[in-house]
Amino acid sequence: MATQQSTASPERVPTGGARLEVVNVSVMFGDFAALSNVSASFEPGRVHAVVGQNGAGKTTFSRVVTGLYQPTEGHVAIDAQKLAGGVVAARRQGIDMVHQNFSLPGSFTVAEALHLLDVNRSHRPYRRATIRRACQQKLARFGPAVDPGARIRDLSVQLRQGVEITRALSGDTRVLILDEPTAALSPGAVEELFARLRELATQGVTILVVLHKLDEVWAVADTITVLRDGRVAMPKKELADVTHKEVTVAIIGEELSASSTPASTSVGADVSTDDLLHELEPGHTVLPGDEHVRPAAPGKVAAGVLTLTDVSTARRQGDAALHNVSLTVRRGEVVGVAGVDGNGQQSLVEAVAGLTRVDAGSIELDDTVVTHASLLRRRRLGLRVIPFDRNTQGVSLSSAIWLNVGIADVLMSPRAWFSPRQLRAKVAESVSRWSVKHRALSQPIGELSGGNVQRAIFAREATADSRLVVAAQPTRGLDLGATAFVHRTLRQLASDGAGVLLVSADLDELRTNSDRIVVLRGGRIAADLPADASRARIGEAMVGGGDA
Repeated sequence: MATQQSTASPERVPTGGARLEVVNVSVMFGDFAALSNVSASFEPGRVHAVVGQNGAGKTTFSRVVTGLYQPTEGHVAIDAQKLAGGVVAARRQGIDMVHQNFSLPGSFTVAEALHLLDVNRSHRPYRRATIRRACQQKLARFGPAVDPGARIRDLSVQLRQGVEITRALSGDTRVLILDEPTAALSPGAVEELFARLRELATQGVTILVVLHKLDEVWAVADTITVLRDGRVAMPKKELADVTHKEVTVAIIGEELSASSTPASTSVGADVSTDDLLHELEPGHTVLPGDEHVRPAAPGKVAAGVLTLTDVSTARRQGDAALHNVSLTVRRGEVVGVAGVDGNGQQSLVEAVAGLTRVDAGSIELDDTVVTHASLLRRRRLGLRVIPFDRNTQGVSLSSAIWLNVGIADVLMSPRAWFSPRQLRAKVAESVSRWSVKHRALSQPIGELSGGNVQRAIFAREATADSRLVVAAQPTRGLDLGATAFVHRTLRQLASDGAGVLLVSADLDELRTNSDRIVVLRGGRIAADLPADASRARIGEAMVGGGDA
């Protein structure tokens, strides 16, 4: 049985890379094989991509390498020496990881957080000035320009990730693993991150990056390894020696093309191999980047399902407040929301959902004023929300799958009681339709992969009675198949008459799936553009280089 270990961090200066070997590793959770006889090796001074669908075993693989999980069989070696012990031993041997879900405590300052996770720190009393100076030295060497006294929770996503990388590099890190590091970053921030990883590789560090978007794989990596169903589906290969099509087939398996139902036939249906390969034709990666594939909106103007009129909100930490925002989403329309992180996207979603105070203006759902209405009242009017952070806002990680998905029915029921047996049966049908990979409905949802948690949220939120679906970064951290699956689901919801508000940092995602795109800057709408507007035009509106 795999066991989870505690985390910590050393403090020595990086001295180069090391050869990492994973030898015949299997990991069992009860009767479930998360990894089966996995072997791989990774050389120093290179960037190695590890890819696969959600649930393919990538997270378990990363946690075994970093000592968080102990393999049931096999072993991990660094420079031919077997990894001994848990995560502390792994870090002392030079292996560290930056997790997709950031690990630093939000209430701590940057200096306090870096000191807390220093495994070699003295347990004697310390002065704040001392840890602040040590933090400044680490940030100067490895990190972003950030105040050591700033609270972690107040930092932007990009800065938080920069501090996480600083923590990982501030020891004798010879092998650095990053789990979906681009999931929350803007395109510009992704380029900066990749440049940093390539620089670390030139210094001899062994870099492993878990990625889902194949264009990002080709942009940063030297080699690629594919996992599928806990096994090695494609042993490590040089990227120059493989094609997008070969990688895609390895990721999802050719056998799926005959068994999957086209997603356009029903909400929640899966995506076939042929559909995905079509999206990987020359010039494309995960999404068709230069063509707008949303069907043209009907000539007759549909009624507005969401109307914001001169809405202003209270200031919130980490994001701009809204200032006089007016916006309409009509039935059958997908409205994309673009903007540099922290320019009001979270405030907009929370204002629509009823989670933040509206100081001025009004919000209407289906001609009903809900400016100060509860979230439950809005749900009963047909509002559904796919939140920014699925783990902290979308589910209760320690609760069972059937409770997480079924809670919507409980809240919407006019009766004071419900039948657990009937609810479980309904949830079983729903998660099956949405292809949520799980062992049992009683399983804590936190044990699922990120993509399967997201599918479970869609099973709960994207229902036939949806009138307005607010989807905030709905494909963040999702694999190739799950991303296409989400896009088709949102388009199907719109085709069925719902309005969709799609908030994303991925311009290709917005341009491909939206009817029009509004750009938020400083909490205001800086532009309202057609979805086929160029990336340059959208980018100018985002940063203030020119409005439409």
